[in-house]
Amino acid sequence: MSDDFPLGLLFGLLALLVLLSAFFSSSETGMMSINRYRLSHQANSGDSRAKRVVRLLARPDRLIGVILIGNNFVNNLAASIATIIAIHFFGEVTGPVVATSLLTITILIFAEVTPKTYAAIRPERVAYPTSVVLEPLLKLLYPLVWLVNVLSNSLLKLAGVKSVEGGGDNLSRDELRTIVHEAGTLIPYRHQTMLLSILDLENVTVNDIMVPRHEVVGIDLDDSLEDILTQVRTSQHTRVPVYKGDINNIIGMLHLRNAARFLSRDEVTKAAIVQEARDPYFIPESTPLHTQLLNFQKQKRRIGIVVDEYGDVEGLVTLEDILEEIVGEFTTDVSEDQEIHQQEDGSNVIEGTANIREINKALGWQLPTDGPKTLNGLILEHLEAFPEGPVCLQVGNTRMEILEIRDNLITSARCWQQSRLARARN
Repeated sequence: MSDDFPLGLLFGLLALLVLLSAFFSSSETGMMSINRYRLSHQANSGDSRAKRVVRLLARPDRLIGVILIGNNFVNNLAASIATIIAIHFFGEVTGPVVATSLLTITILIFAEVTPKTYAAIRPERVAYPTSVVLEPLLKLLYPLVWLVNVLSNSLLKLAGVKSVEGGGDNLSRDELRTIVHEAGTLIPYRHQTMLLSILDLENVTVNDIMVPRHEVVGIDLDDSLEDILTQVRTSQHTRVPVYKGDINNIIGMLHLRNAARFLSRDEVTKAAIVQEARDPYFIPESTPLHTQLLNFQKQKRRIGIVVDEYGDVEGLVTLEDILEEIVGEFTTDVSEDQEIHQQEDGSNVIEGTANIREINKALGWQLPTDGPKTLNGLILEHLEAFPEGPVCLQVGNTRMEILEIRDNLITSARCWQQSRLARARN
């Protein structure tokens, strides 16, 4: 047969088939490796090339079918031609062995590894141009592709695969967090932090960020009228709770911009103050932040009273507190004392009322947050008894030394992580 066809033509045809094999191999890898989310964005932006690839990927069984039909056809034809050429040079006995060996190496290097590696690294550069050929080729070979798909899909159903349509690209929360992390410089670090904070809202409840009960500043109607008016005039807060005797007996929330209405009167009474207070808005302590953010929006509120399962007041939370969990602190409370005091030796003296989450954020530590909310509570939980005097303990890799105890409350403790303290001393 080699006498019927010039060797030059056979070699040229063989080279062409190797190139076609490389085309099909690279197109398969490029199509399967392309970033689906970037592809969807470009398709939604009107990119015709992206839309064409999306159409092909909508039925991956058909896409893979037409690619493999083409690839197997050219590879088998290349094997036949290589055998004819090898028989011409090496005879009928040795020729097929030589053809198989040389063609395997050639296909492996030039039609498999090299093009597939390039396609995996630059999938868009391969997928877009190859889709120009694959889409009409799919229409041309559709009867054969359909037959192959019917048989292969039947086998897949036996294996438990019910649908072969594309579109299973929904992301879980953890997967989305990974994508944000891997975005690198494409998304500024500040924006990455905000996006991750939004994802974490579901894992944080209002009692994690609330102003605890003992720190709530409010108006007690049992105080003298003169003290109440002085408090109203000098308050650094825009909204304060109004209660009678005990904070559990909350009457309402007073917006201090409304204080002008009764302060301008000749005679101010406590009843006038209560009249300007709005009904309190109560929040269960276990409410996730993402839910409470929506609730604030629905209720047209900016502040709520956090209560436990028995209805006792635990503290209060504001819209600004939730927003600060996303964007970071943007307000400064001048009345709030610093709770973390860094020492020269690398340790930190921390007040017992300090929130554990705030400690972790400020110092980059990993103290447990699924139990007590304050450092005092964390220490007592690990000691399982109230200490009679200063003691030392270790929580994870953080060491703590109780410095001061007052009124059944650990008011301050010296905390450090051993590795960091050693580096600071060195």
